[in-house]
Amino acid sequence: MGDLGQAIPLYERTLADSERVLGADHPDTLLSRNNLAGAYAQAGRIDDAITLLEQLVTDFERVLGPEHPHTLSARHNLALWREKAGDTAVHQPTD
Repeated sequence: MGDLGQAIPLYERTLADSERVLGADHPDTLLSRNNLAGAYAQAGRIDDAITLLEQLVTDFERVLGPEHPHTLSARHNLALWREKAGDTAVHQPTD
């Protein structure tokens, strides 16, 4: 197991730098956000992870399309962490 206390600030810095250099909608920036969400979730910051993942799914759908593998992966991660957080509400697709 790694040191999330040291890793999270690095993920946050990487995301900030990616947004500044590549732009908020660049696929690599979106992947940086996904990595940060994963670190938040692993550190027990589930609400922060879910918030990032909700926006990430929306952004991936807009930038890469609803069926792109990155979009599907982000949607899967969002479902996983909502389940772990005890979110039992039924969420309808937004087609």
